[in-house]
Amino acid sequence: MIVNKRSLYFLRVFVDLILLNAAFFIAAAAAQSLNLLLQREHMFLLEMGLNILWFFTSSIINFYDDLNSRYFAFQFINIIKNAIVQALAAIIFIFASKEDLFTRNFLIYYSGLLILFITFRYIIFRKTLKVLRRKGKNIRSLIIIGSGEVAVNFYNILKDHPDFGYSFVGFVHEKEEPESGNKNLGTIDNLNEILQKNKIEEAVVAVSDSSPQIMDTIIKICNRNAVKTHIIPDYFRYMSKRFRVSMLGDFPIITVRAEPLDEVQWRFVKRTFDIILSLFVTVFILSWLIPILGLIIKLQSPGPAIYVQERIGVRSKRFKCYKFRTMHADNTHEKKFTPAIADDQRIIPVGGFLRKTNIDELPQFLNVLKGDMSVVGPRPHSIPYEEKYKQFVDEIRMRQNVKPGITGWAQIHGLRGDVLDERENTIRIKKRVEYDLWYIENWSLWLDIQIILLTIWKMIRGESKGL
Repeated sequence: MIVNKRSLYFLRVFVDLILLNAAFFIAAAAAQSLNLLLQREHMFLLEMGLNILWFFTSSIINFYDDLNSRYFAFQFINIIKNAIVQALAAIIFIFASKEDLFTRNFLIYYSGLLILFITFRYIIFRKTLKVLRRKGKNIRSLIIIGSGEVAVNFYNILKDHPDFGYSFVGFVHEKEEPESGNKNLGTIDNLNEILQKNKIEEAVVAVSDSSPQIMDTIIKICNRNAVKTHIIPDYFRYMSKRFRVSMLGDFPIITVRAEPLDEVQWRFVKRTFDIILSLFVTVFILSWLIPILGLIIKLQSPGPAIYVQERIGVRSKRFKCYKFRTMHADNTHEKKFTPAIADDQRIIPVGGFLRKTNIDELPQFLNVLKGDMSVVGPRPHSIPYEEKYKQFVDEIRMRQNVKPGITGWAQIHGLRGDVLDERENTIRIKKRVEYDLWYIENWSLWLDIQIILLTIWKMIRGESKGL
């Protein structure tokens, strides 16, 4: 049985509105009493307005767009955004109506319950849908029309995320059919027969030859067979996937790489956030953690507790990066490309724990306070590594358009550190740079918060690739 995406959308909206109203009444009962609420008829106007507001703000932030294709932390941030808007609207209404009873306690209870209820609903729905899809229910058959890099990358995403609810049938190629294998179904010339024979429900078009004639043919055939069609533009010929169009006199100008942090107001917002968070960590964590770990490190291996290494910062400026020392002092100077491996003899006993939990990176909050780093950004490379990487990654210096970070978009996706295999390491570095550039082009304060929450979640779960 297939549950229509639109049906799932309305079900989630309906359940969330029920939970919103439940939070409203429970908060009112806890703040004053239900009897008193019934005497305040204008409060029901507030309730109605909050329902309407939830629907519109959820649409604006695309909260209900897809149930499974986003990290939990992303959606949790969206829940908090919605709750903040709800609280602000309630404050404005209460102030305008001169309400003197349902004020502070009501707002705190309502916001807290709303976040709790919607988060719980989101987790339950997500897990339920995953279970159903593992059992073969609510699955949609899908083909990929194309055989280039875009098509293969999209196939890998589907393969890695079966919970998206798609049953991949195969590839349909543009022209000549390559050798058998990898679920090749045929070519575009046979598209009509392929759709009918395999009972295809959705098609993703990722052809490298995106001429109007070919696209027109594909879409007509898909429409004729009532197949829902999605198109992925082939932007892989460009490094950036974000464009900005502006006018210079009478000429339209396309800026291939638009970066939000080029604007001074957003740099100010990011720096302010960095200072507040770093001060908190320094005062409440590093103030006692550095003396304790410093003593343990010195007892296990003579030398400084804090390891200072020169790294590449913003605009290619070098700075001294701080870390808790995890190796014997004589072996910490990286004069050649020698990444740490499992059971590395250079690592001191406490060093293994510090590296696994990423606690060794915490002194870098001092670098953030100094202005050398940001909490979130591309990880800074040491000098020998930077020299090595730039030999096979042309765009690596573009990472230096922003301050390096303690954690980053690449790191929460597992692209941390290096491996001894040169070929595999080259692939990892290129992928890491690609993720770093995506972060630079798509930066927002909410994205930074999401990355931080995901980093903390990965640290709690013991995934050492969080930072």
